[in-house]
Formats: sequence, C-alpha cells, structure tokens
Amino acid sequence: MKKDYYEVLGVSKTASADELKKAYRKMAMKYHPDKNPGDKAAEDKFKEAAEAYDVLSNPDKRARYDQFGHAGMDGAAGGTGGFSGGFSGYQDMDINDIFSQFGDIFGMGGERTRRGRSGAPAAVRGSNLRIRVRVTLAEVATGVEKTIKIERLVPSPDTTYKTCPVCGGTGQTVRVQNTPFGAMQSVTECATCSGTGKVIDKRGAGANAEGLIKKAESISVKIPAGVADGMQLRVAGKGNYGPMGGPAGDLIVLIEEIPSEVFTRDQNNLLYELYVSMPDVVLGAKKEIPTVEGGKVRITLEKGTQSGKILRLKGKGLPEYGRSVKGDMLVYISVWTPESLSLEQEKFFRGVENDANFQPKPTSAQKKSFMDRLKEMFR
Repeated sequence: MKKDYYEVLGVSKTASADELKKAYRKMAMKYHPDKNPGDKAAEDKFKEAAEAYDVLSNPDKRARYDQFGHAGMDGAAGGTGGFSGGFSGYQDMDINDIFSQFGDIFGMGGERTRRGRSGAPAAVRGSNLRIRVRVTLAEVATGVEKTIKIERLVPSPDTTYKTCPVCGGTGQTVRVQNTPFGAMQSVTECATCSGTGKVIDKRGAGANAEGLIKKAESISVKIPAGVADGMQLRVAGKGNYGPMGGPAGDLIVLIEEIPSEVFTRDQNNLLYELYVSMPDVVLGAKKEIPTVEGGKVRITLEKGTQSGKILRLKGKGLPEYGRSVKGDMLVYISVWTPESLSLEQEKFFRGVENDANFQPKPTSAQKKSFMDRLKEMFR
C-alpha cells in the first residue's frame, strides 16, 4: 500500500503551499542521492517525497487526490504510465527532472555538473600561480613596478579540438539502472573529457593531455605604496590556462619585505635610533637624519636633551595601503658614552663628578618606559 502523501511529507491536509515546500525541502536535503550514495532506502524516500510534492503542489492534482486518494491519480502524477501501483508513476521520469524540481525548490539549477545557463558545459578555469616578490622599505614608501619572470601553461597554438565522442559535447554521461520501481537514470561528469565536452583532435608539439604547453613570460607587476610583509596581490588572468581552452587563473604575488638596516617598521610608523655625543645634548645641536625615500631632514636637539627622548616627525613614515595617509617617524635619542678618555678628559670629568648639575634628576615622565612614552605620544 502506498503511503498517504501528506504523511510522506509530514504535513497536515490543510498545509499551505509554503508549508509543503518547506517540508519537501527538508526531506530532499535529508535523502538526496548525493548525500546518501549507494543507499537504496534513502533513494526511495527521495523519490517518494518528490512524487508527493509533485501532486500536492499542483492545485488540480491535490484536489483530485483529496477527493479520490491514490485512485484519482491514475496518469496524473507524471510520466506516461500512470500510477498502477508502487512507484510506477515515476518509472518514466528522468532523474534530472527530479533534480530540476529539487533545484527549483532551493532556488538553484538542477544540473549536477559544472554547466552554463544554456546547458552547455562550463569552461574549466586554470589554476593560480604563486610567486614571491621582495621589496625594500623605500619601495614600500613610494610604490614600485617590477618585471618578474614566470612560467605558466598556455594553449598550444598547434592543438585542435573536437566534440567528445562519448558524451556528444554535453560533458555528461547518463547511466540507466533498472530497479524494482522502474528504470532510474543517473547523470555524472563525463570521464573522457572531464566535463568540458571536448577532446584533443590533434595535439601540437610539446602539448600535454589538456592541450597546454609551458611558456616563460616576463610580466610587469605594479606594487602599490604601503604594502606589508605577507600581503598578497592578485594579477588577474596571469595564471595557468584551463584545459581544452579554458580561461586562465590568476597570479598571486606574495610580498616579502626586506628588513632595513636603518629603520624599524611599526605598521606605518618608522623607528630611527639617533646616536649623539655628550656635547650634542649638553650644548644643543642640529642633526641631519635620513628619510625612507632617500632624502634628509634636519632636526634640532635642545640643550639638556636627555638620552631616551623621542622626537616625532609627522608624516615622515610609510603611507597606508590604499590611502594617502602617512605614518610618522619616531627618532629615539641615544647618547653615546665614550669607551676611553684622555688624561685631560678624565681630569675634566673628575672635576665635575660631584657637581650638583651633573647629578641625575629624572622627572616622572623620564622614568617611563620606552613603550609607555610611545603610547602616550599617540594617545
């Protein structure tokens, strides 16, 4: 005996169209053949749910079913043979029709392989290539265009293609399996052409089984200002081409920043340690320091400048990626202590050793750590 259609979907006889769709969606998701490969019981439940939804979602079929039950469905629920018992009403229905109905419920196409809107096989995109490019801080500051050499797979100009003789250009093969409920069709990707619908007719010299050859190329890559170590840039269409004339993948450029011997990078800010002499900080001085672009900038050391003082030069850091905003340069003053003295120099320092003016008198601000002072500076 066939199950009641409402019972199959687990809904009441007053269920709305939305409730029917929701119930069928739940059943289809649970028993879909792709989720239960080789499970005959799940396959039967999937077809059973499809049959029930086919009837109950149609107002005319539903009204006839409500009045006469399964007897009123003779010839009305799909196929040409009608429901003479069991699942025979669906024995002439292509499994793709069920998948198509399943796809309609979920708002997607019913095809089970890569296919275009027209039903033709979709071209297979080629794989991406990856390359590492090293840049200096100076190049990060201004941006740079680099010419890099790559080797990628491109279509062989001497290779020709023809329609796959196995699938006839559809990219699919159909297998018919006889079951107690009738013939059932399953659609799979064609193993001969890998779903492309084409095979090689004449292979050019050096071409692989997909009609591709290796080719060395020089490519110009624009690296924008503000990039950072580990960042990835994408150059569209510069990867390997796909099989049988498929479109090319992309070239992924991985940025590797060369450490600077002059500056330390902290995001978009640059740290620079300036060594100065004792006379410089005691008497005051003017100093020139380098910038990341290669120029010079002059700073002034006031009399009595303490070792560890941080000078902030706004806008002398690195640009922010994708924006015109720049970071700052932080100049850390480090007083250089001589490692040896002449007798005259030693005599001078002996003379001021106990002078009150030479005794350390750090303020609370000067006692703060380097990181604390940096945080306070940017607060």
